[in-house]
Amino acid sequence: MIQALLPYPHIDPVLLHIWGPLEIRWYAISYIAGIVLGWWGVVRVLRIKPLWAHPPFNGKPPATEDDIGDLVVWATFGVILGGRLGWVLIYGTLLCSVTPQYASFCDGLPMGFLNDPIRIIAAWEGGMSFHGGLLGVVVAVWLFCRSRKLKMMPIADLACAFAPLGLLFGRLANFINGELWGRVTDMPWAMIFPRGGPLPRHPSQLYEAALEGVVLFVLLQIALRVFRANERPGLISALFFLGYGTFRFICEWFREPDTQFIGPVSMGMALSVPIWLAAGLLFWIAYKKPKAA
Repeated sequence: MIQALLPYPHIDPVLLHIWGPLEIRWYAISYIAGIVLGWWGVVRVLRIKPLWAHPPFNGKPPATEDDIGDLVVWATFGVILGGRLGWVLIYGTLLCSVTPQYASFCDGLPMGFLNDPIRIIAAWEGGMSFHGGLLGVVVAVWLFCRSRKLKMMPIADLACAFAPLGLLFGRLANFINGELWGRVTDMPWAMIFPRGGPLPRHPSQLYEAALEGVVLFVLLQIALRVFRANERPGLISALFFLGYGTFRFICEWFREPDTQFIGPVSMGMALSVPIWLAAGLLFWIAYKKPKAA
């Protein structure tokens, strides 16, 4: 047996046992931390007057702090419902067809979920899709902006500028849960995950936390604060989509695939393609008009 040179830190996924089945998990804390920090970050940016001094804003931020507080509620429902339904429809169906360990959970998708609908929202059993959560947030932001008569692109840019914080905490929670581990490797920082078999593997959750979380967040903040990318509505969103799709595609080479798509192409790689297409559309939206003087 090859021994990992970096020991896996065994952390209880449950932060606090309250009573009976009631408990607080690190996974839930990660969602809360990402949402709260994103909320705080957007509010701070709205208070930076020089960012909104030039066209198309002319001194008026695209939303008020109260608007952002309400948007957080909409976005929270969007990410949870979209993330769970995305996993059920995208990953769950394929995993159930090829992975025996999911047989009891799926019970013949999609009829298994129709016969027992509570499993659709049973995220505690495992299964949240970023791509589904992203789509859920897009729908939530669109509905919110429509109800408040706000311009969607500037609001979406603000959300995307701080979305990597949620990705960072989410991947750290995956690492604590000992899930979504990487492929077998002999690298000196490899780890033996409790449910990943006897061989050392890439800690791919940490790779994703670093690239999709830290690096992408820094790049977007530079684009916003230094290059004033917010003055081209849609540009920050385009950079987020491009960065996430690229970093996810890279990390998929080190991550044990949930399931293959075609040959060596994993589902995560395949789903990067529509993300890149969306980025291209957003770049077109951002640059279709000359930048105001």
